Amino acid sequence: MKTKKVLLAMFTAGAMLALAACASSPAGTDGGSGEGAGNGGLIGVAMPTKSSERWIQDGNAVKEQLEAQGFKVDLQYAEDDIPTQVSQIENMITKGAEALIIASIDGTTLSSVLEQAAENEIPVIAYDRLIRDTDNIDYYVTFNNYIVGQQQAWSVLNGLGLVELDGTAIADAPAGPFNVELFAGSPDDNNATFFWQGAIDELQPFIDAGTVVVKSGQTNFEQAAILRWDGEVAQKRMENLLTSTYSDGSKVNGVLSPYDGLSRGIISALTDAGYSVGAEWPIISGQDAELDSVKAINSGEQFATIFKDTRELAKVAVEMASALLNGTDVQVNDTETYDNGNFVVPSFLLSSQVVVKDNITSVLVDSGYWTAEEIKG
Repeated sequence: MKTKKVLLAMFTAGAMLALAACASSPAGTDGGSGEGAGNGGLIGVAMPTKSSERWIQDGNAVKEQLEAQGFKVDLQYAEDDIPTQVSQIENMITKGAEALIIASIDGTTLSSVLEQAAENEIPVIAYDRLIRDTDNIDYYVTFNNYIVGQQQAWSVLNGLGLVELDGTAIADAPAGPFNVELFAGSPDDNNATFFWQGAIDELQPFIDAGTVVVKSGQTNFEQAAILRWDGEVAQKRMENLLTSTYSDGSKVNGVLSPYDGLSRGIISALTDAGYSVGAEWPIISGQDAELDSVKAINSGEQFATIFKDTRELAKVAVEMASALLNGTDVQVNDTETYDNGNFVVPSFLLSSQVVVKDNITSVLVDSGYWTAEEIKG
């Protein structure tokens, strides 16, 4: 049976070559995964939900790229139900999957089913969400989530006139104070704490200086977290904040939101409370460049989003799976950041971009992620 020690030995043998070859880009890797490198085997792909546009795109991208390389694919969505996802992975193992690519709903709940995968010598790639508390994963592919959090904070601070989009200080910036409310992602998603910490590390100096004020006093992750990244829950929390904290006539100037789906719920709460797009409209961040939120950026309702190109994320996951099954080096660029509670998981981290109204075309349209017609529609 495959063990963590075996995996780490395999990793060590190729790590230096992999890091050198892949530190800048996943494109052009040489892991035996060129056109037709697949052996016709089955690969199971477990995605959390279809309720988010982002996960639909991820699933389709992974499936299409695997099939282009000759693999069969079992793509399943669990609609954010943990027992469903466990059952789907069990079925993939029963069907004879040769590898698993898993975007977990809750990264702490898969230990038992992954023991089954290990007993069947099935390699496992954690996709964008770290799978925790188990030896039985091989690799992790994601974005640099701490930097994503920084970018979310920079976008809010930029909209308030305090920093450039890359976090550089602006001379003669306004003194404030600006009322900013904080939202965080789902507490069962390991990424949410990375987003939060990156953002707080950038916001804290402005909070300490009194330039930014969290008027509600809700500055802890636990207070700000939104389970399952649910936009309706975010809307309700924003409504409660407006009622409890801003009924004195004061205004919210900014909202740190870590995901576009939450941002849209926040926008609905603000609209219902009588805010209108214009001088008093808050600066609202986001993540994932979902189409409805890109349209909202165009209309002035959302200030920014973080673009994480899921096509590239899928590409790296496919390269990893193909390399594992072809017995070639799996390429990573991070061996320090992601401790899953049992060991530090060899990872590949991709970069992200801040998108505001002025660069929608250059970042999203020119790259082919969205068309100009889709954004206008």
